[in-house]
Amino acid sequence: MEEGRVMSWGMFRAILSILQWWGFNVTVIIMNKWIFQKLDFKFPLTVSCVHFICSSIGAYGAIKVLKLKPLIEVDAEDRWRRIFPMSFVFCINIVLGNVSLRYIPVSFMQTIKSFTPATTVFLQWLVWRKHFDWRIWTSLIPIVGGILLTSMTELSFNVFGFCAALFGCLATSTKTILAESLLHGYKFDSINTVYYMAPFATMILALPATLLEGGGVINWFYTHESIFSSLIIIFSSGVLAFCLNFSIFYVIHSTTAVTFNVAGNLKVAVAVLVSWLIFRNPISAMNAIGCAITLMGCTFYGYVRHILSQQPSAVPGTPRTPRTPRTPRSRMELLPLVSDKQQDKV
Repeated sequence: MEEGRVMSWGMFRAILSILQWWGFNVTVIIMNKWIFQKLDFKFPLTVSCVHFICSSIGAYGAIKVLKLKPLIEVDAEDRWRRIFPMSFVFCINIVLGNVSLRYIPVSFMQTIKSFTPATTVFLQWLVWRKHFDWRIWTSLIPIVGGILLTSMTELSFNVFGFCAALFGCLATSTKTILAESLLHGYKFDSINTVYYMAPFATMILALPATLLEGGGVINWFYTHESIFSSLIIIFSSGVLAFCLNFSIFYVIHSTTAVTFNVAGNLKVAVAVLVSWLIFRNPISAMNAIGCAITLMGCTFYGYVRHILSQQPSAVPGTPRTPRTPRTPRSRMELLPLVSDKQQDKV
């Protein structure tokens, strides 16, 4: 009886964590698109900078003030030698995501970001010379095919937005790969990751945002109506971006890796549906089919990796050497977006 109650509570906690993760993620994406499209605040660098500032303050408050998570101490040398390079790639990743939202619909952007598993495997094979089981390569076929079909049938296709989203996938993959080497020895959770990386990202982005978008932002202040309500929306998106990281930390500890992977792909479907209901961007039948194929491919890819991870002699994504240790569960928390679904902001 007691065991049944524990299982019921565990299932309820997992469902609740997934729902609040979906809620924060979809809300951040929709708010960012609303800022660019409805508020006519077409400054993705500035929006990203606001997100970094809010996340820096939120992480400091969560760790230093509220004591919700213990601070993981990092040497000053390691902050510049390890954290700073990660923060630079982290910054590029978020900026490219916001730039793509500026030019293409949420549905198309989310589908392209689902290409991340393929770019991660390809970069590890090409640059780091890692070998993968043939089942990993096979599982990437529906992802690549779905992306090609979606791109060819997208009615609101924009080359600049498409390239930004695609390079965002490469940045996400690079971030994930670098984390394995640069952050080796530090068992970061998502809150500590933001605590260290967001201030660096703010410092990196502040000058480019000021030089490239400062004049436009000032002009927007003078010409836009309802400045106060618009600023509330802009800064609220930054606050929710930090809450998203906290929700990811919660969902990781409440679900299994397979559940997280499936929930992540369903989250993309939810984001696509909600964005279509709000913005009514045209989606053709073939485009929807391409998106569905991509998401099913991502789910299959995650399942294959999980199956292979249970086989010590065939751990995916590692050199074929004997006695390769399995990646600990805490490694999943190296970055805020554990399956690296790109729309997970900051």
